[in-house]
Amino acid sequence: MRIAMVGSGYVGLVSGACFAEFGPNVVCVDVSESRIERLRRGEIPIYEPGLDELVEKGLRSGRLTFTTDLASAVSSADAVFIAVGTPSRRGDGHADLRYVEAAAADIARHLTGYTVVVTKSTVPVGTGRRVAEIIKSTNPDADFDVVSNPEFLREGSAIGDFMRPDRVVIGAESARAEEVMRAVYRPLYLLETPMVVTTLETAELTKYAANAFLATKITFINEMADLCEKVGANVQDVAQAMGLDGRIGRTFLHAGPGFGGSCFPKDTVALVRTAQEYGAPARLVEAVVQVNETRKGAMASRVIQACGGSVRGKTIGVLGVAFKPNTDDMRAAPSLSIIPALQDAGAAVRAYDPAAMKEAAELIADVTWCGHAYDVATGCDALVLITEWNEFRALDLEQLGGMMRQRVLVDLRNVYRPHEARAHGFLYRSIGRN
Repeated sequence: MRIAMVGSGYVGLVSGACFAEFGPNVVCVDVSESRIERLRRGEIPIYEPGLDELVEKGLRSGRLTFTTDLASAVSSADAVFIAVGTPSRRGDGHADLRYVEAAAADIARHLTGYTVVVTKSTVPVGTGRRVAEIIKSTNPDADFDVVSNPEFLREGSAIGDFMRPDRVVIGAESARAEEVMRAVYRPLYLLETPMVVTTLETAELTKYAANAFLATKITFINEMADLCEKVGANVQDVAQAMGLDGRIGRTFLHAGPGFGGSCFPKDTVALVRTAQEYGAPARLVEAVVQVNETRKGAMASRVIQACGGSVRGKTIGVLGVAFKPNTDDMRAAPSLSIIPALQDAGAAVRAYDPAAMKEAAELIADVTWCGHAYDVATGCDALVLITEWNEFRALDLEQLGGMMRQRVLVDLRNVYRPHEARAHGFLYRSIGRN
């Protein structure tokens, strides 16, 4: 089995390295020569736990290679995966398919023999048909099938998600294409991984529907957290009791400052736009998008209130800026709303994140970046925990408070127990708990 992965960004690199671990020969292609050179040296341009070791292992085995030569990669491949970016299109929120369509045309020019062309990128309904049209018009003699194989990778745990998935979804409409895809994922048979084989449109919609549903769970528990604060309830207990219901489940019921990242924000908006386009408005998802955006903006107000109603002239320390732990991804991170709002209110900001400071520094100006959590606390009037990295879960609160000008802790991830924080003299505020 020979696989070509067109696009060596997050999805392409993780998928390529994992496929190589399964046994096939994998060539990852990218237009960026500098990125390919770095990858050939084993330098990983993104932060993902375990990925550097997996890439190094693939390089040593010879099963994983990197190139800018699309022609050589595609011409010898049994399956060609399109794993390029699909960002939100400016102005309307639809997925921008320029890179997918360009990749399809480039792939078409170099197809030889029967090949399965697989859309791994998150794409709206109808994209698979469009890719097939582009290939046919570019290379009328090509012998190919188009398959939709959406990824369900969580940043920070992507390798485990790929190697031990809950399911594999394959949109394939020929027996030949299905056979190739089953061969690609054959190692998962030992784990008895459910494989859902369906139509192109169904597979494409499944990815958006899954992400929208998870985003809805997050938004729901965040609204319940606000209600808990009004009535004197504890959102963590509410979430635990809800999660024990097998119909609901425990995951994605953690109250916080709102969801961010590369998937949920753009995918929920894209689903809303698609639903509107087809005359079947997704009102619930529309509300999720609106509530989440409002929530991220409101988090700075919580900090200001904890500081007595004003942060002008004060120094605020921020713990964690990535949208979630174990990633350096800053896309749609709550910190991008919270920090500028605090600065606009007159605060100076000190911050630390174990992985995302380089990326964040390019997006947020006038922040003093620190080397560790205790450095952030030095001289601060308040600390705000935005991203729940493990190293923030067991900080010495007495030492932390001793370095601060005022002991104010705003915990937007409910990491600490209120009574413990208050026992160390902190004015403590969290989400959905008294």
